[in-house]
Amino acid sequence: MSDLSFADLGLAQDLLRAVADTGYTVPTPIQAQAIPQVLKGGDLLAAAQTGTGKTAGFTLPLLQLLMGKPSRQAGKPRALVLTPTRELAAQVEESVREYGKYLPLKSMVMFGGVGINPQIAALRKPVDILVATPGRLLDHVSQRTLDLSAVEILVLDEADRMLDMGFIHDIRKVLALLPAKRQNLLFSATFSDEIKALADKLLDQPKLVEVARRNTTNELVDQRVHLVDRDKKTDLLIKLIRDHNWYQVLVFTRTKHGANRLAEKLDKIGIPAAAIHGNKSQNARTRALADFKNSTLQVLVATDIAARGLDIDQLPHVVNFELPNVPEDYVHRIGRTGRAGSPGEAVSLVCVDEFNFLRDIEKLTKQSIARFTVPGFEADLNVKPEPIPMGGNSGRGRGQGGGGRQGQGARQGQGGGKPRHEQQAKPTGHGHRSPAGNTPRNKPAAAQPQGTRQPQAAKPAGGQTQQRRSQPARQVSALLSPGKR
Repeated sequence: MSDLSFADLGLAQDLLRAVADTGYTVPTPIQAQAIPQVLKGGDLLAAAQTGTGKTAGFTLPLLQLLMGKPSRQAGKPRALVLTPTRELAAQVEESVREYGKYLPLKSMVMFGGVGINPQIAALRKPVDILVATPGRLLDHVSQRTLDLSAVEILVLDEADRMLDMGFIHDIRKVLALLPAKRQNLLFSATFSDEIKALADKLLDQPKLVEVARRNTTNELVDQRVHLVDRDKKTDLLIKLIRDHNWYQVLVFTRTKHGANRLAEKLDKIGIPAAAIHGNKSQNARTRALADFKNSTLQVLVATDIAARGLDIDQLPHVVNFELPNVPEDYVHRIGRTGRAGSPGEAVSLVCVDEFNFLRDIEKLTKQSIARFTVPGFEADLNVKPEPIPMGGNSGRGRGQGGGGRQGQGARQGQGGGKPRHEQQAKPTGHGHRSPAGNTPRNKPAAAQPQGTRQPQAAKPAGGQTQQRRSQPARQVSALLSPGKR
């Protein structure tokens, strides 16, 4: 944590008063570095681990830059914050209102999945700060209910996620509608080479703020892996919840149908649970989140749509019921716990089908995750791996997680293109995504049977190629090496 106080950062008294109301006294490293840079008025590219206060890192200086001249024009915001998901948009706008409650500024949030008429009505009044998902924003532009010609500051929050979800084309459309002279801020939890490439095109001599090594996980999160047979995962999860009296558990699955099935099984045996994903209505998602936050629900089962924008105070437990096929998503999933200085626990239930995913995660985060075993749930490592069902169950289309539009070249395994392990091999560790969306990533992928994945040739440390599903026992020593705990 920084030794500075918020007062040392040059914030106005009304903002310091609002910060004090939240109980925060010391800025986080990303806030201590980003806030003064934003107040200077230049462009910024900033990255920090999730849960370290990035949102306040741009909302506080944003409010200060705008506070002297509130907007008097209807439907012409002075600041625009773009986010990839509805939940993140709602969270950011809530922070804007919380920190700006003593200022004469107006904010609003817009995303898909809800009626557009209330948003149109709100745009008939002056608005200073607009937080939006790209799809619904462009819907308003097409209906001429929104004018972006007065935007002075643009913020791309979770820019890497927007790239992954295929929003690069929508972002370009939005940029074409903005004044050429403006301040641009890019904030992200992970900081890939592709994000830097995008920043080179969008930002003008930006300051760079990077408070942690790329793609690192929060040190406050205790991470553990349990190797378990695929058909014993549900029973193991139930045992962990009951034996350890876990009262608030966020569980991640890869697919929407998988989330529904798991939530129904848990609820049927007396563990209050609900699922949240892109097929749920916005009202159902909002209700489930509220019930989870107030502990009415013991378990919330989510797809990766919830990995960004879920901000739950002192969430104690995250469980990866299924590992993500994109290793960066692991960082964002477990980042839901261990927030704001509180400790957390992240447990991953891994079967032989997911060994490659686990290896990719440990390679990305440059760490070996500790193993543990619950008696009676030991994995049979001689079992032949099976194809992992991906399908389109995590896709983000209109009215889903993307906020209203189908992303171009959507993330692998989420309804657009091939899963990561089916792609042509990349030469290095960070070259997983296309820089700006104009590579073959955005071209339609060859049709694959839904719910299947193709074999993948993986190179172990020795450099010799082996088939992904051949001789799984050869992978055992590497998987157990972090410790048979």
